[in-house]
Amino acid sequence: MEYGSGGGGSAGSGGDPEGSDSRRKKRYHRHTAHQIQRLEGMFKECPHPDEKQRMQLSIELGLAPRQIKFWFQNRRTQMKAQHERSDNCALRVENDKIRCENIAIREALKNVICPSCGGPPIGEDSYFDEQKLRVENAHLKEELDRVSSIAAKYIGRPISQLPPVQPVHISSLDLSMGSFGGQGMGSGPSLDLDLLPGSSSSIPIMPFQGTGISDMDKSLMADVAENAMVELLRLLQTNEPLWMKSSTDGRDVLNLESYERIFPRANRHFKSPHVRIEASRDSGVVIMNSLALVDMFMDSNKWMELFSTIVSSARTLEVLSSAMMGGQNGSLQLIYAELQVLSPLVPTREFYFLRYCQQIEQGSWAIVDVSYDFPRDIHFAIQNPSHRLPSGCLIQDMPNGYSKVSWLEHVEIEDKTPTHRLYRDLVYRGLAFGAERWLATLQRMCERFACLMVKGTSTRDLGGVIPSPDGKSSMMKLAQRMVNSFCTSISASNGHRWTTLSGTNEVGVRVTIHKNTDPGQPNGVVLSAATTIRLPVSPQNVFNFFRDERTRPQWDVLSNGNAVQEVAHIANGPHPGNCISVLRAFNTSQNNMLILQESCIDPSGSLVVYCPVDLPAINIAMSGEDPSYIPLLPSGFTISPDGRTEQGDGDGAGASSSSGRSGGSLVTVVFQILVSSLPSAKLNLESVTTVNNLIGNTVQQIRAALNCPTTTAVAPTTS
Repeated sequence: MEYGSGGGGSAGSGGDPEGSDSRRKKRYHRHTAHQIQRLEGMFKECPHPDEKQRMQLSIELGLAPRQIKFWFQNRRTQMKAQHERSDNCALRVENDKIRCENIAIREALKNVICPSCGGPPIGEDSYFDEQKLRVENAHLKEELDRVSSIAAKYIGRPISQLPPVQPVHISSLDLSMGSFGGQGMGSGPSLDLDLLPGSSSSIPIMPFQGTGISDMDKSLMADVAENAMVELLRLLQTNEPLWMKSSTDGRDVLNLESYERIFPRANRHFKSPHVRIEASRDSGVVIMNSLALVDMFMDSNKWMELFSTIVSSARTLEVLSSAMMGGQNGSLQLIYAELQVLSPLVPTREFYFLRYCQQIEQGSWAIVDVSYDFPRDIHFAIQNPSHRLPSGCLIQDMPNGYSKVSWLEHVEIEDKTPTHRLYRDLVYRGLAFGAERWLATLQRMCERFACLMVKGTSTRDLGGVIPSPDGKSSMMKLAQRMVNSFCTSISASNGHRWTTLSGTNEVGVRVTIHKNTDPGQPNGVVLSAATTIRLPVSPQNVFNFFRDERTRPQWDVLSNGNAVQEVAHIANGPHPGNCISVLRAFNTSQNNMLILQESCIDPSGSLVVYCPVDLPAINIAMSGEDPSYIPLLPSGFTISPDGRTEQGDGDGAGASSSSGRSGGSLVTVVFQILVSSLPSAKLNLESVTTVNNLIGNTVQQIRAALNCPTTTAVAPTTS
């Protein structure tokens, strides 16, 4: 079995055997029967002994006061868990009793006979019940018409009748992202690039359609979740011997020998020799309280919105256990999620996992994710190569309204295909999907939410163009939708099938195609193209180069060398790189077109996303009106460190727990063009050639502006 280094690696116990044996003996000391009997007797009298009582017990029993303290803490925790189980059992029994009584009453009401006419009695509210049914029937008919019209667009013919279906929420991103049939990666452009009606924009089939989970399985899942919670807290709150500091970058490294000794597993999820363990943890302060964070984490749609650069798709498949009293404590869900790196070169990771939320104490919450080995009678449409070991976060409130978040990522990955050489270091060191990236994204997004909640406006900050707080909020929502659409367009998920173009251009360009019909996106056929290159320049310097409007003419081939001016500016956080800008180009024939741009940066990487928007649409957003129907077709860049361990020449967006980052950058260039406004149009070779040349020229100008040789780390045409 192969283990990665750094965040995804392991380390031996090291040191001399005698020292480790002595430490092990001390750590695994067993109390005698007399000691346990005396401690149990004291616990019955006083579950919370003070320092004087603990000292007296330590002298009497020959134990350290720290051991006495920990024993009582563990005993109280055990007693609390027993009481909760007992209460849950009692509540279940009472619930079953009430349900049976309810069923009996309903059956009795069915047999009630009116003494006057001998027929069923007519209640006083029958008129209102009938009206309620009529209103509900009308709503159902409207929903049926809406679903029929949507389905007819993708099937290509009208639908007269639909079979009964379970109501499923389908987001606009689900409907817009389809698959384009190619011959696979690295096979060159397909000769048949026709877009067939209904072939590229079909609704993605979720691989998990019906759970069919029995009550026994739900009980087993609850036990798995509780054990995972114990393991999560232990891994987050313990340092040595479970964690050690890496000598290369200072990150926490999981000692697999100690881990397997403390948390033994009967069998491994994967038997392949190509299995890797990735483990990483990090902690930091977040500008949001624990209740708000828990609410977003336990809602899969909010969670996907919060981590749009990491989570390409997420769905709650079933709520296995609801929290009592309207909160989230004790909530258990079954979730499907697809995680991504913002480049077509890195395959997405799909997980089916349990998410369990528990309140540890007042102002302290823990959320754990863990994969579950489903029985064979529950069918999955994919062979999942990713297994999520207990991972999650511990959220603790701080006095100033902030939260301290400790994050753990622990996964078992089977590399069925080799990782692309450009991303090999980043992935194998656990930086691509590690805890540092999750926490850095959370901190950045919470800063963005904080700026969104600020109602005051600043003439200096907004350039005097956006007149009101509502206009600021509308612009921020429009920019967030642009970034989400960009992240979706670059995903390497199953909904996208990228075709690699290999021609005279030295850069391997990958293209995919989809059909847009949803509001908020331009209707018609859209061609997305992307390529990834490595530059021997620090990620910070590359980000500054793309973000600065003064250097934009050096890489923007569509501007024809014309300068741009920032006419509006909204800050998204304390770092100056996290902002939204409205740019206007000089000396152009299209005076009614502006450029909406959002740039964001954190220690894990950065984004620069932009989109042309006409002047009337920008005015709608700036006036505070709903920007949901403004069409957006974004392009942009993603920048990440290359993952190599050499010391870099630039810093990130602040202090990071990962030092030793490389000065090199991995830059993904993404363009999207509207091929035709007709949904039934066919893609011609001229459009493919145009976008291929567009990306090639852009890459050449970027290298020339940053003084990088042309032969530097060209992405090959195969992955």
